[in-house]
Amino acid sequence: MKAATDPVPPTAAAPAPILEAIRVSRRFGGLVAVDEVSLSIAAGEVVGLIGPNGAGKSTLFDVLAGERQPSAGQVLLRGRRVEREPAEARLAGGLGRTFQIPRPFGALSVLENVMLGAAHHPGERLWPNLFAPTRVAAAERAARARALEILAFLGLEALAKEPARVLSGGQRKLLELARVLMAEPAVVLLDEPAAGVHPTLMQTIVERLATLARGGLAVLLIEHHLGLIAELCARAVVMAEGRVLCVGTPAAVLADARVAEAYVGRPAA
Repeated sequence: MKAATDPVPPTAAAPAPILEAIRVSRRFGGLVAVDEVSLSIAAGEVVGLIGPNGAGKSTLFDVLAGERQPSAGQVLLRGRRVEREPAEARLAGGLGRTFQIPRPFGALSVLENVMLGAAHHPGERLWPNLFAPTRVAAAERAARARALEILAFLGLEALAKEPARVLSGGQRKLLELARVLMAEPAVVLLDEPAAGVHPTLMQTIVERLATLARGGLAVLLIEHHLGLIAELCARAVVMAEGRVLCVGTPAAVLADARVAEAYVGRPAA
């Protein structure tokens, strides 16, 4: 038995959020698409954002990623306010985003598409190309090697030299994720990664996202495939009519009568 004088072990502090929304709203004229939504996600977390069509999920993603500015509220990335910064600045700060419908550069190879995602490449500026070609060439080799590593991780290495236009819908989703990973983000917003994807590829996506989260990547995803949410996410945020309806484990929120009512439009039996 411990003595009465033994120190009480300290309570572990909750990890600081990588991405945080504080009372975020977005209006379009008289329509309130997002209404005072607050949420946060920490390193290594996979959080699902679910809700019926028209709930405001995609608009919230646009606000978090910098595609739209909020009408009110704050967006914090690594503790720094970014709600007035454009998407390019947020990507440079560690926030990546994929879209529901991927649009790769079809004439470029799969490898070239991924390499376009490399951050801070010196070859993007005129001065290094003119006066530091050796450094540019070294950066190009490093980007190519990194892109090949990511393609191998996602199971696309055999298609590296193929034009992106030959990829299936699921492979295009993996390619878009690969391009985002080239920027070495701290948090990624995924918009319906499983939509229209063959079950085999969907399982690949689930496994790779779980591996990335174990490595510390924070993932917030919109997904209508509730089985994927239950398998992958430790926490789910449910939106309805622009507001957060409830937050909890996938099992808890899917058992919530309010969630069933939001999806079917009537009280659950």
